[in-house]
Amino acid sequence: MNKLTRYYRTLLALLTGGSLLAIFLVVFASSLSRYAVNAPLLWSEEFARYTMIYGTMFGASLAYIEGRQIGFNLLTDLLSARAQARLALLVHLATLAVGVIVAYAGYVFFTTRGSLMSTGLGIPMAYAQAALSLGGVLLALTALICFLNGAHALRHGEES
Repeated sequence: MNKLTRYYRTLLALLTGGSLLAIFLVVFASSLSRYAVNAPLLWSEEFARYTMIYGTMFGASLAYIEGRQIGFNLLTDLLSARAQARLALLVHLATLAVGVIVAYAGYVFFTTRGSLMSTGLGIPMAYAQAALSLGGVLLALTALICFLNGAHALRHGEES
């Protein structure tokens, strides 16, 4: 399971980093085009916006699997290590449920409004709107992996 978690974390890191790189390159090219030859890339802002949404979805799952998401530990720090591990399992299950709900909501959103065309890129909005569904699926998968890792660690008396 640890090997799968490492591969998954690496995939999320590559997708997040790739999104950031794509945004940087397109915005840089657009800036050069605008100021060097006075011909802005009209589609660049929309491309950067949609890529940022995908990057955010990838990054949220990456932060979650690495335990770098925002947490309020004021009360949980008062619990024993075993109670904290059990509470973490409940949080993972709740996060999995939220991921499924977000994935479904995204699916409904892009199937009902995905036929609209984007103005800058000229592509169906379903490509941009699918980010919400993908983000929900990734979050649910991440929560499942974290739950399984946490349950294994709790069963074997390891720290997670």
